[in-house]
Amino acid sequence: MDLASGMDTGALISMVALIAVIGAFGGVLAGLLGVGGGIVLVPSFFYAFQTLGFDGDKLMQLCLATSLATIIVTSLRSVQSHNKKGAVDWQILRTWGPGIAVGAVIGVLAASSLRSTVLQGVFGSLAMVIGLYFAFGRTEWRIAQDMPGGITRAILSPVVGFLSVLMGIGGGSFGVPLMTLYGRPIHRAVATAAGFGVIIAVPSVIAFLFVELPPESRPPLTVGAVNLPTFAIVVAMTTITAPYGARLAHATDPGPLKRVFSLFLLLVAANMIRKAFFA
Repeated sequence: MDLASGMDTGALISMVALIAVIGAFGGVLAGLLGVGGGIVLVPSFFYAFQTLGFDGDKLMQLCLATSLATIIVTSLRSVQSHNKKGAVDWQILRTWGPGIAVGAVIGVLAASSLRSTVLQGVFGSLAMVIGLYFAFGRTEWRIAQDMPGGITRAILSPVVGFLSVLMGIGGGSFGVPLMTLYGRPIHRAVATAAGFGVIIAVPSVIAFLFVELPPESRPPLTVGAVNLPTFAIVVAMTTITAPYGARLAHATDPGPLKRVFSLFLLLVAANMIRKAFFA
């Protein structure tokens, strides 16, 4: 655990304030659009920590691990809420869970060995795909009418866990499109994908706790690659602000909002790619 890294009191206050704003924004977006927090938190953490003077070849690992730590809490809360309404497909979680967990651990092993710029490029490229799906995807698109089993499941389930960890996100961004393409109603896909988030985040965060970061990428009170103050502040802020986003979602048309978010995500992704390959 790194308890001191040369930050004075003013810098520490700035860090807390900046992370609180990020957490509040992430909570509103999660409630408003039903997106997982990681897709917003990871780039926000990256720019925030850079602004505060942290950098180096392992900064993205800090952002991924801390984002995934927050997802443990938010996904558990989401699963409980959806389960009360009977919307979680536990059969999918039981059959897909082991492969997703294995992919998540492999994702940590891969992420810990990559440079921050490579992970920026990976995040930007995958976020671009997700942003395009938000913009142009249709819930009525179908590959089949039931979830695959056998070799297809054995391949796809680790891929979901692996790619999610490389982006520091839960199960929604990949799990929801996957399940709707295979015939699951959108509300059931969203509910079940929250369970994917728990299965991805728990083993990956445990693994990230054993990843050592260099001093230039390690803010105070960081255990392994997880920054504890950031985790605590974001969880507290999203708890406060997500209900406001949910109420706003019920009062507005989600279609235009999703298009605006897709544009925002595409811009964030493009900037990540630019910084990774052209900065």
